[in-house]
Amino acid sequence: MTSTQESSEVTPPALAVRGSSSVEERVTRIRRRLERLIGIAATEGNSLTVLRNGDEIFAAMLAGIHRAEHTVDMMTFVYWKGDIARRFAEALAERARAGVRVRLLLDGFGSRLIEAEQLRTMERAGVQVTWFRKPLHLSPLKQNHRCHRKVLVVDEETAFTGGVGIAEEWCGDARNPHEWRDTHVEVRGPAVDGIAAAFAQNWAECHEDLFDDRDRFVEHRPQGESVVQVVRGSASFGWQDMQTLIRVMLDSAEERFRLATAYFSPDAYFVELLCATARRGVEVEILLPGPYTDKRVCQLAGQHYYEDLVACGVKIYQYQPTMMHAKVVTVDHVAALIGSTNFNRRSLDHDEEVMLAVLDQEFTATLDRHFDADLEVSELIRAGRWKRRSAVQRVREVAVRPIRRFL
Repeated sequence: MTSTQESSEVTPPALAVRGSSSVEERVTRIRRRLERLIGIAATEGNSLTVLRNGDEIFAAMLAGIHRAEHTVDMMTFVYWKGDIARRFAEALAERARAGVRVRLLLDGFGSRLIEAEQLRTMERAGVQVTWFRKPLHLSPLKQNHRCHRKVLVVDEETAFTGGVGIAEEWCGDARNPHEWRDTHVEVRGPAVDGIAAAFAQNWAECHEDLFDDRDRFVEHRPQGESVVQVVRGSASFGWQDMQTLIRVMLDSAEERFRLATAYFSPDAYFVELLCATARRGVEVEILLPGPYTDKRVCQLAGQHYYEDLVACGVKIYQYQPTMMHAKVVTVDHVAALIGSTNFNRRSLDHDEEVMLAVLDQEFTATLDRHFDADLEVSELIRAGRWKRRSAVQRVREVAVRPIRRFL
């Protein structure tokens, strides 16, 4: 397990590459831009722990559930099959039998593969299981807008969010193609309220009781030094908060912008924004899935832009060992984004998402160190070689263009 405290030995590189502002000025500028343009105040006094891959993530989440004394609220897009799915079902059921109020919100599409026996185990124990927008029960318009948020809140005091779903694919430590690479974060402090609000927003759509006498509405005492803004993206029409969040980070970068994402299928606007960021002298690095991806169509849609991006100076890397599923951004060694949002049209336009905007050098240094480790086992897309890609590859890229907005 890697925490912001454990990363204190990592000294971020000097921030004077462009010489335009100090660390404090950069932090203040990014914070005020985010607060002003998104309209959500950042909270101070948070403690964040980075969790890398399933071995760390699932252990921490299950430990949190087992410690629960009052409430457990959990929502996920993916809840599939296997031993880890059974362990979560049993942990939630055990807490419900012990008198803890346990609520589980499952996306009606993403969690459709959950085993019926696991549902029966939880429901018999008293877990309140609710489905978000089950297909066939909705208009075609609503069926396209899914709940992609991953949230676990324990006793209103500890929260988890990130990219992980409840399935065997995320188990392990990214040692082989069967163990996906992902990042989650454990949060303590005032930011827990924002994460809990993401759960409450989707729960309110599906359940008549928003809260009950088990909710204590606790006051949060300072737990650490991280400044955190919790940003929720909701499905609707027009410009979304997630788009604003990404744009602020790109426009604020002075030295380096790093992006790790499972699904890369931006529109032309964001492709040009990435290029503009690189052209003004910022080092732009993008880490994407390579040979292992569960959505080849989405990968093809993103690959259509590789040539333009590389020509602008953007560095694109493809992760080789397994599926890269993390959703992480770091900016100038001082700011980071982490949560459920991918850099694709589906996350930015269609789905319910949640992201943490974090201002903390040590936390960002930990994520940057993980990014560096991932680059060591990734392949750089080289301009000349990519231009010589096969005609079949080019035809596939063009073929998926009509459906890019749904990917």
